[in-house]
Amino acid sequence: PHLTSLPYEAASVVCKRSLEIFQELPVIDGDDTKVDNDKVKEMVACAMEKGINYYDTAWGYHGGNSELAMGEALSAYPRESFYLADKFPGYDLSNMDKVEEIFEKQLEKCRVKYFDFYLFHNVCEMNIEQYLDESHGIMDYLWKQKQNGRIKHLGFSVHGSFDVAQRFLEKYGDRMEFCQVQLNYLDLTFQKADAKLELLTHESELALMKAIDGFTDLVAGAARDRAPFRLTH
Repeated sequence: PHLTSLPYEAASVVCKRSLEIFQELPVIDGDDTKVDNDKVKEMVACAMEKGINYYDTAWGYHGGNSELAMGEALSAYPRESFYLADKFPGYDLSNMDKVEEIFEKQLEKCRVKYFDFYLFHNVCEMNIEQYLDESHGIMDYLWKQKQNGRIKHLGFSVHGSFDVAQRFLEKYGDRMEFCQVQLNYLDLTFQKADAKLELLTHESELALMKAIDGFTDLVAGAARDRAPFRLTH
């Protein structure tokens, strides 16, 4: 199994110009579901001014309001000036037959016509069977969106075991361009991130490794003629 290589031009842009915000959005009165949209706009304005142009959101973040807040904040900027990542919420098994409904709603909430990066969210023991079950039509639908230009790069995030990651790649590796994995001092052994990193970078030109919960972000390049590079926040 291997990851499809990300085009060199895209890799270069992400390397040179892109940083990612790995903090929760500001909220009102400590309520995680009540995003402070004015402060989000201020945060994004500051980020853009400092050259941070990669933003990560998801269906379930902030009680479903993260996509709305990021869509409103980013709508003030030219679409080509930022990269936006979103995810299919397969951590909730009731969503498995709703890929089209959810994807279309995500575009609407984020106020965009395409996602730069789109992921199978949280591939793990709980949902690996459903993710691999073609009857749900998840891969077929997302692959069509990529072919139609509504997804620029298709990937996945993994919190499960090494075996889970390996099974996912054995089935879909030829269509995956990047992976998001917890990679930090704790998870290097706790989630066997070192073994996953070896699996993900083997025979691949680029694998995107993003640590979760405020740890270091890594982009590990395995291209023969390109050096690995690091993104920090």
